[in-house]
Amino acid sequence: MLLQSSPEPHPTLSGSTVKNTGTYPAAPRSLPRGSRVDYARENRAMRDLSKLYSVRFAPDDKARKDRVWRVLCRHFFQKYVERTDTVLDIGAGHCEFINHIEARRRIAFDLNPDVRANAAVGVEVVQGVSTDLSAFRDELFDVVFVSNFFEHLPTKDDLLRTLAEVRRVLRPGGKLLIVQPNIRLAGGAYWDFVDHHLPLTERSLVEALELAGLQPSEVRARFLPFTSKSLLPQHPLLVRLYLKVLPAQWLLGRQSWIVAVRPR
Repeated sequence: MLLQSSPEPHPTLSGSTVKNTGTYPAAPRSLPRGSRVDYARENRAMRDLSKLYSVRFAPDDKARKDRVWRVLCRHFFQKYVERTDTVLDIGAGHCEFINHIEARRRIAFDLNPDVRANAAVGVEVVQGVSTDLSAFRDELFDVVFVSNFFEHLPTKDDLLRTLAEVRRVLRPGGKLLIVQPNIRLAGGAYWDFVDHHLPLTERSLVEALELAGLQPSEVRARFLPFTSKSLLPQHPLLVRLYLKVLPAQWLLGRQSWIVAVRPR
């Protein structure tokens, strides 16, 4: 696609082994009643993530995407993030967002242990799954960022549990920033990735946010193109131009942009 990375593999499991590689001490686990931690499944998923990443993303793809994300962060995402904020990137993957956003404290969160190699100097890394953010205390974050992630969750229950955890760790007035492939706009191409499970549109995601007690404040159905495998130019100047030209987003956008706020 022109601007955004292709969907990243981030399956989320019903349980979590949180291995904190940042500054936090390991927190007690907090799982829903009746749930079990399947450690063998977790370990297998981590190996699968590493293998899938190596197959899907060539080194030159990563370098190209990194250049695009630098522009996206500087000329779009940064206006939602203060330099004094504490920011969490869920499903950080190659850390394109968290490496380039400017904030007082930056934390990359991912199931894949390879995320540690992708994080820039100054970015903390915590390993775990999105349905269990017990490594973090309540109301810690000013901003939580999620891109190309929710479609990898196995069920809608996992989505709602993830959003409930996001609400818990956001401070009152804190923002959840979402870039999400939209199945209504992407059509059958949505299923071209073996790790896509959950079909979502901006409308279903808004409904889920409201159920989780988060208030959508900005909803843009068409924002970024769907896939990075695009023949369109990706020069930084063209990326900046795309961000300024709403008709281009309406024509090419297959991913949605949503901002939700935890009420005060």
